[in-house]
Amino acid sequence: MTKAPEVRVNERIRVPQVRVIADDGEQAGVLTVREALALAQSRGLDLVEVSPTARPPVCRIMDYGKFKYEQNRRARKARKKQHVTHVKEIKMRPKIDEHDYGFKMDHARQFLTARDKVKFTITFRGREMAHPEHGHKLIQRIIAELVEQASVETPARAEGRMLTMVLMPKPPKGGVKVEAKETAGEAAH
Repeated sequence: MTKAPEVRVNERIRVPQVRVIADDGEQAGVLTVREALALAQSRGLDLVEVSPTARPPVCRIMDYGKFKYEQNRRARKARKKQHVTHVKEIKMRPKIDEHDYGFKMDHARQFLTARDKVKFTITFRGREMAHPEHGHKLIQRIIAELVEQASVETPARAEGRMLTMVLMPKPPKGGVKVEAKETAGEAAH
């Protein structure tokens, strides 16, 4: 992870002149660094370089501690909202029992609802290798059953004694939340 360049504050600003923006957002104009520092200190605030590449560099008079706190808070909020997608694997056999199949499909639905990808692996043993069409039928059944929640990311592929396929969750529909609110509103009336 690359670290953001450090913001220069007060005496660390080493240029002859800066464009100053006051704490109320008004332009104070182009001043020498000494004048800008004196102005900031008279208000009990810091001089913070916000745009070092501009000519002359732009500095703002503000409370640096509060500025750093707000930056960290925004970064935490962004991290909280982000979702890391995991690949969950579900293993099956071509002659899977109906109850086991249903149980594994329930797990697949849970994973897809949690916005994770699901990798289906169908393993062939012994004489089952002579009938790969049973595995392909099972894959088609899975796709048909999960068509509402997922789309195929990697189509079924035979790799030795295994047949694998990866499904990814479909993006959530925007209208679902609106309908839920309308239904709740109608129930209240």
